[in-house]
Amino acid sequence: MTNNQIELMRNSEGFIAALDQSGGSTPKALERYGIPNDAYEDEDAMFDLVHAMRVRIMTNASFARPRILGAILFEGTMHRDVGKGILPFLKVDKGLADEVDGVQLMKPFEDGLDERLSEARSLGVFGTKMRSVIKANRQQGIRSVVEQQFKIAKKIISNGLIPIVEPEIDIESEDKAGCEATLRECLLDGLASLDDDTAVVFKLTLPEEAGFYSAFCDDQRVLRVAALSGGFSHEESNTRLAL
Repeated sequence: MTNNQIELMRNSEGFIAALDQSGGSTPKALERYGIPNDAYEDEDAMFDLVHAMRVRIMTNASFARPRILGAILFEGTMHRDVGKGILPFLKVDKGLADEVDGVQLMKPFEDGLDERLSEARSLGVFGTKMRSVIKANRQQGIRSVVEQQFKIAKKIISNGLIPIVEPEIDIESEDKAGCEATLRECLLDGLASLDDDTAVVFKLTLPEEAGFYSAFCDDQRVLRVAALSGGFSHEESNTRLAL
């Protein structure tokens, strides 16, 4: 990670492309790409094919700055070389736990995390991504999501990488605006626990109120607030971003 990369993340335009399908979602991604399930014999062959698909995407002339700023990669892709000057992020979580108290925390994945982060850093990875889900406006549940995210974010920072903190709010939540208010309060508390010389990226579901998360953009500990469509249509996402 270099100062130039940090400035790119803080100030440059562009999408953060999600190319982090796991083994479970890869067959559907390949099928939509035009490769049926019977075209490969095992998981290794499947990952070779999906890597080739991702390389084709990432090396396309359109997949470049200023359109694309970063790419979120699955661990199986991190080990393959792709010659492209886009900031790479590694998906580090292992999926979601069952819903409790209106939220889905991340399944435990801290065992061996230091080793994974060290390897990622040696391969030139810039940061990480980890996702939780908020379904209901319950203070304790949302606080537990943020506390888990920041606990692991601090470990990621200590390993020299930039964490994307992604507490997604379900766009079908009956009190989405209330969830956003509670989440913002909890995120402010989480930021207060960080040292001044550390930084995170927030990836947040497009809110009901324009500019709702703007305070984070003024905090030096937040490199970027990335918009998460979370299931909104392309048209609706653009409308919300334009407000």
